[in-house]
Amino acid sequence: MKMQQRIALVTGANKGIGFEVARQLARRNFRVFIGARDEKAGVAAVQKLNKEGEKEDYGEIAFIKIDVSEPDTIRRAAEEFSRSTDRLDVLVNNAGILLDDDKDVLVVAPEIFETTLRTNTVGALLVSQAFVPFLKKSDAPRIVNVSSGGGQLADGADGWAPAYCISKTALNGVTSQLAAALPKFAVNSVCPGWVRTDMGGSNATRSVLEGAAGVVWLASEAPQKETSKFWRDRKEISW
Repeated sequence: MKMQQRIALVTGANKGIGFEVARQLARRNFRVFIGARDEKAGVAAVQKLNKEGEKEDYGEIAFIKIDVSEPDTIRRAAEEFSRSTDRLDVLVNNAGILLDDDKDVLVVAPEIFETTLRTNTVGALLVSQAFVPFLKKSDAPRIVNVSSGGGQLADGADGWAPAYCISKTALNGVTSQLAAALPKFAVNSVCPGWVRTDMGGSNATRSVLEGAAGVVWLASEAPQKETSKFWRDRKEISW
């Protein structure tokens, strides 16, 4: 019997780590939905991967408009998704922001803090809630939350980007709660490391390919029994 093609949705996938995750999953013959709030950038990303796929035989790739900070667009994205398929195997909550003025927890503006949490934490939860009905149709459903070592509590904070780091700490909490609510799912957080993206900057120590590797592993190859954990480089790390 031919194996059923796996289906993945990657948010924030028009560039950076999300784009590379989408590319790697397509290379593994996943049907990939590239989620992005910028329609022009999202469509361009799909076109780029489809062009590559003509030479490398990628799985089908499509764009879906979704702004994870806006509940209405999440609802519309789920409706649009339902017109293409009734099943989702992997949700990668990758969309995230790091705002320029996020520098000092003692003076960080409420709007900076709230905007960061809305995208990095609440957005991942709301997208998960919206797409769980599709994931429940999968025989091996997975949710991968792209977090950060900056969100770890184990070694204490160093003062860098406090709103961002707190949002990732809270995202790890979302991971734990989703895993408890969805015992048949594999729900995990992953730290991609310091990656050379628009967010990470040119001095970062890892390439986008290296940063995406752990995300792709959790999305495609990690044992389904592994859940409610925080990972880096295929190894469990402390919350």
